[in-house]
Amino acid sequence: MATEPSTKAKAWAIFDRIVADAAPSGEHSNPWVRDESGALSYEPDYDTLIKLLGVPLYLKAPTTTGVPALALDVWLSYELRRSGFDADAAWPRPSAPRILPGPIVSLLNKVTAKERDALWKRLQAKTPPTGAAASSANILGKNYLKQVDVVMSNWAAGPELLISTKRMDSSFGKNAANRVEESYGDAKNLRLRHPLAALGFVYGLRSTIFDESPDKAEWLIDLLQKLGREDDAYHAVSLIVIEYGSHLSVEESDDDQGDGEDPLAEAGVEGSEDSDDDIEEHVEQSDVEVALSSLPPVHLPWGKVPVDLRPDRFIAEMVRRVIDATPVNMHTEARSRRARASLR
Repeated sequence: MATEPSTKAKAWAIFDRIVADAAPSGEHSNPWVRDESGALSYEPDYDTLIKLLGVPLYLKAPTTTGVPALALDVWLSYELRRSGFDADAAWPRPSAPRILPGPIVSLLNKVTAKERDALWKRLQAKTPPTGAAASSANILGKNYLKQVDVVMSNWAAGPELLISTKRMDSSFGKNAANRVEESYGDAKNLRLRHPLAALGFVYGLRSTIFDESPDKAEWLIDLLQKLGREDDAYHAVSLIVIEYGSHLSVEESDDDQGDGEDPLAEAGVEGSEDSDDDIEEHVEQSDVEVALSSLPPVHLPWGKVPVDLRPDRFIAEMVRRVIDATPVNMHTEARSRRARASLR
């Protein structure tokens, strides 16, 4: 008897379809534009972000599933591909396995079709945390391993881009301070071991905080701005305010694990038993179609977000740092896309 796919498996199926529809045949639109003065800027695909943010609401996914924060991870990885970075290099990938090292991709491209099919089958069927493909990226910092949500890394260059995401939809008074304060330590831990990697932090926040706890919202925005100015912390920080109907909710967990992370896994301690993330579960495309036609409306009130915390500046800075830290013969498509910026 077939078992019901997990909430996360359903989310991945819908996320993948949204991303695929946004880039037909893998062709991404160029996000770079110039104004009449020649100033270069980045235009994120907010329409795709809105659809992705509707998925956890449609599935009624609590934070313990990891799905609400995963919507941000999927979008950021998608934007990195729009920027011109290799589709297999930006994790999470747009298909399973979500994390796949470059040497494995090279191997798959060199073997016969029969061998490739066999290898893909093994990679997609089961991905143990210590194997070639994993369900999460644990990056060693100066003092401890840290699970990083959006990553670009390869054997030759090491980590080139590391983005941590957090999301908070309720319990603002209890959790707001914890979520941001812990990021200070995480930033220093990663920055000290990987000083050339572009290091970023993205915070998703439900708009109701501005009505329920306006003082907390003001304090949080100020703290996020300061977090991006520290010499030994993040290179860039972004805030995404998420507005959706009062009849919808994303349930917060009592233990403050707002994005579904396992604290032991973050520290590099992996269990011996298979997790649900290790199995690629089948989701019927008809169910995906129903979901796409039923996504709850989501709004992004940018008037509540300071200009220096908006995603356009954040992504532009992250891309610039990766390009500036590598020789000209690396990331050639990303460089070319910036050079081909259209006139606004």
